[in-house]
Amino acid sequence: MLKNYLKVALRNIWKNKVFSAINIVGLAVGMAACIVIMLFVFYERSFDGMHAKNIYRLDEVQKFEGMVAPQKVALSMFPMGPTLEQEFPEIRQYIRVNTTGKLPVHYGEQRIELAQTYLTDSNFFQLFDYPVIEGDKKRILKEPNSVVLTRKSARNIFGNTDPMGKTISHFGNDTLTLKVTGIMEDVPANSHLQFDALISFNTIAKPDFMNNWGGNWLVTYLELAPGTDVAKLEKKFPDFLKKHMKGGGWKFYELFLQPLADVHAQSVDITHDYVNFQKFDKRYTYVFLVIAVIVLVIACVNFMNLSTARSTGRAKEVGIRKSIGAQRFQLAGQFIGESVLLSLFALVLAVGIVKLVMPAVANFSQRQLEFSIFQNPGLLLVVLLGTVLIGLFSGLYPAVFLSAFEPVKVLKGTIRAGKSSFRNVLVVAQFASAIFLIIATGFAVKQLRYMVDKDPGFDKEQVVIVPLDSKSDRKFDALKQDLLTSSFIGAVTGSQQRLGNNLHQTGVAFQGTGPRRELTSSQVIVDPDYLTLYKIKLIAGRNFTHEASENAKTYIINKSLAQELLKDEPTLTMETLIGKRFGFSGMDSLSTIVGVTEDFNFNSLHHKVETLCIFNQKDWSYSEMSVRIKGGNPQQAIAAIQATWNKLVPDQPFTYSFLDEHFAEMYRADSQVSEIVGILAGLAIFISCLGLFGLASYSAERRVKEIGVRKVMGASVAGIVALLSRDFLKLVLVAILIASPVAWWAVKTWLNDFAYRIDIEWWMFLVAGALAVAVALFTISFQSIKAALTNPVKSLRAE
Repeated sequence: MLKNYLKVALRNIWKNKVFSAINIVGLAVGMAACIVIMLFVFYERSFDGMHAKNIYRLDEVQKFEGMVAPQKVALSMFPMGPTLEQEFPEIRQYIRVNTTGKLPVHYGEQRIELAQTYLTDSNFFQLFDYPVIEGDKKRILKEPNSVVLTRKSARNIFGNTDPMGKTISHFGNDTLTLKVTGIMEDVPANSHLQFDALISFNTIAKPDFMNNWGGNWLVTYLELAPGTDVAKLEKKFPDFLKKHMKGGGWKFYELFLQPLADVHAQSVDITHDYVNFQKFDKRYTYVFLVIAVIVLVIACVNFMNLSTARSTGRAKEVGIRKSIGAQRFQLAGQFIGESVLLSLFALVLAVGIVKLVMPAVANFSQRQLEFSIFQNPGLLLVVLLGTVLIGLFSGLYPAVFLSAFEPVKVLKGTIRAGKSSFRNVLVVAQFASAIFLIIATGFAVKQLRYMVDKDPGFDKEQVVIVPLDSKSDRKFDALKQDLLTSSFIGAVTGSQQRLGNNLHQTGVAFQGTGPRRELTSSQVIVDPDYLTLYKIKLIAGRNFTHEASENAKTYIINKSLAQELLKDEPTLTMETLIGKRFGFSGMDSLSTIVGVTEDFNFNSLHHKVETLCIFNQKDWSYSEMSVRIKGGNPQQAIAAIQATWNKLVPDQPFTYSFLDEHFAEMYRADSQVSEIVGILAGLAIFISCLGLFGLASYSAERRVKEIGVRKVMGASVAGIVALLSRDFLKLVLVAILIASPVAWWAVKTWLNDFAYRIDIEWWMFLVAGALAVAVALFTISFQSIKAALTNPVKSLRAE
C-alpha cells in the first residue's frame, strides 16, 4: 500500500513539474532562511552557557546631578565584591575584572602584542568554568605578577617550548614582569568575556584600594546561593551603600544584579560596558525569528494555494478511488504523504542552500556559525521532525478539501474547483507580510543611513587613531612635532579617550553668582589642538592656547553643560559664563571656563548628548594620538606616521585605525539588523511571487477557452491582460491596506530606541505599496501575456 502511494505521489509530482518545482523551491528557500536564522538565534542564546554556577553581574544606576537622565553602567567599586561577600550569606564568592586592553610583551627576542588582557582575582577559575590545561586553578592567580595564558597566546609567545614558570616582560618597561603560572584553553567565541591573558589583581592592588568607595573602574561578578531571592537581596543594597559610602554619596547610586545569561543580549541600555564581546539586542533575535517563521509560513501557504487551486485536476482520481472503496482518511493520508514528500525534497535543496551561504553568513554576522547537521544527530532529528511538521501543516487543508469530493458528482463532471475565498485570504496574508517587511526594511535602512551620515558636530573623516601607552605617551610632543613637518599630515592631537565611546564621568564644581554647585559631567583630557583637529564649533569664548600658564587651568564645556549651569543662574548668559570658576570638584582652587562648544555626539545616536567638559592638562597621559591626514593617498600618510613612530618609539609596534571605521563598528549591529531584515523581505517577496506565478498560471490555464472566445470577439491583448490581472491586483491592494498600519506601529516602536531618529514619512508607505504592486503585476503579466498571445484556434479546437 505504501509503495503504491509513493508511486502515485512521484508520478503526480512528475506530471505537474512546474507546480511541483514552485512548491519545492518556495519551501526550500523558506526552510533555508528559517534554518540560518535559527542557527543565529541558537548561537546568541548559547552565550556564557558553559558556566554552571549561579552567576550574576553587579551593575549600578548612577543618578548624579547634571546628568541628562539616570544611567545604568556595567561598573562597580573595588571594595564592593569582598564587602558584599562578607555581609550577605546569599553571596558565596565574587571576582572582579578590569580590562587593561592591549599588552605588548616579549620573551627573549620574541615580541607579541596580546590584544586583550584582564586583571582578575585568584578565584577566577573557581567561579567560571573555563578549562585549565596546566596549573592548579585554585592557585595559579594567587601570587602577584602571575599570568595565565590561553593556549593560542602561549603558542604565539613560546612556540613549542613549555611556557610554565617562564617570565614575560612588558615592552619598554622591563620592570613589569609576569610569571606564567597556568595555561587555559582558548576562550570560546560565545563567551562575553574575551581575553588572551589573565593577570593577578594583586599585581597592582594595594590595601588602600579597599577604601576607594566612589571609584567605578571594574566589573564585579557574584555567585549566589541556589534559591536566592534576587529581588529581596537587591532591596538590601541601599542600606549597604549608606553604611559604606560616607558623606551622602550613596544617594547617587543604586545597585542591581544581572544574570550572567542576560549580560550578552540584554545590556543595550547599560553603558560603560567595556567587557561585553559582541553585545547584541536580544529583541532583534526575536524579530529575526518571527520574520523567518513568516517567510516559512508564506512558503507553506504557496503549497496550500496551488494544491486547492488545482483540485479539479485530481477530482476524477478521488472519484475513482472512492468508488472502489477508498476511505476518506486513506485519501487524506495519500495527499498529506505527497506534501511530506515534497517537504523532504525541499529539505534536501534547503540543506544545499544553507551549506552554500553559511560561510558568507558567518562572515557577515562575525559569528562562528556552523551547520554540521550530519555530525549532530540531535540537530538532524529536529530538522527532520520540523520538515515532517511543515509537510503536515502544508498538506492538511488540501488533503481535507480533496478527500471530501463526492464520487457521483466528480464522475459526472459537475465538480468545480473549491471556492477561491480561502485562497484569496492566503494571498492577502502572503503579500501583507511581504509588504510589512519591505516597509520595515526601508525605514531600517533610512535610519541607519541617517545615523551614519548625520553630522555629529565634529569631523571624523581622514582621522588616524594611534594608541599610546605609558611609554609612548612620553614621546607625544616629539611625535607631534615630527609629524607636523610632513606634507601628508594636517593636524595632530592627543586625548585620554576616543570619540564614539562612553566618556568617563567625574565630579565637577561651578562657582557662579550664587553658592558653589557640585555636579557630575562626562569629561575628556585633551591636547590644546583637539578642537582644531576635530573642527568642533565654538559658540562662545575661545579655544585652548599653548601658553604654559594655561596648563590645567582652563576648561571648555559643551552647550548641554552650559545650559545645566545656567539653570540656577538667571543673571548669566552663555557668553558671561566665560571666566567663571569651574573645575574638578576635588581641587582646592577652581579653574575657569574659557569656551563653550556646540553640542556634538561623542557617543552613538542611540544616546542623547550628555554634559561634557574638556580639560587641557599636559601633565596627564594620553591614551591615543589623533592624526588628520591630507590628500587622497592615505597609504603615504600612514607610511609617514609609521616612519616617525619607528624613529621615536623603536621598541614598540606601530598600530593604528581610522576613526570612521570605529563609528561604523558602533553601528554594526544596526547595520546587520537592517540587512538581515532586507534579505528576509526579499525572500518573502520572492516566495510570494512564486505562489502568485503558480496561481496566475492556473488561472490562465482554466480560462483558456474564455480567452479564445474573447479574442475571436475582438478583445485586445491589453484588455485580456487587464482581465486576468485585475483580481490579483485587488488582493495586493488589500494587503497594502492591512500591512501599512501594522508596519507604522512596528516602525514607530522600533524608532523609540533611538535618541535621534528619522520621521515616519507617508511616501515610504506609498513607495513600498507601489513596489509590491509592480512586482505582482510583473509576475502576473508574464502568464497573462502568454495566455493573451495564444492562437484562439488552438484554444477553441476542442469545441
